[in-house]
Amino acid sequence: MISKSKRVARSIAVTLAAAATLTLGMPGGNAFAIDHVQCVGGENFLKIWSHLDGRDSVDCYANGGKTDFGGWWVDRISTGNNDLIYYDANGDSVKIERWHDITFPNHPPRVVAIQIL
Repeated sequence: MISKSKRVARSIAVTLAAAATLTLGMPGGNAFAIDHVQCVGGENFLKIWSHLDGRDSVDCYANGGKTDFGGWWVDRISTGNNDLIYYDANGDSVKIERWHDITFPNHPPRVVAIQIL
């Protein structure tokens, strides 16, 4: 007969072993969390001017990651200190390096997602 303390110790050991197996078995990688932030003058955030259905918007983003952009038409992008990839509605992806300010006066892209690298 196994004592109660040995059963508890064995249960804890099995639990820790299972947790270690799951941790080691999961794919590694960087955890990204792109953030929609308040636009603040003097900050080097990614800043995007866009429009859709008669509405205009100016949005700022920080931190690496990818997020949905909802198919808005982009008029201007200022990358700040961020490397950016935008994914347009045609299935193309376009990389823009940091410290660039680009306008699209005649043919704005319709962007479905953005990714800060």
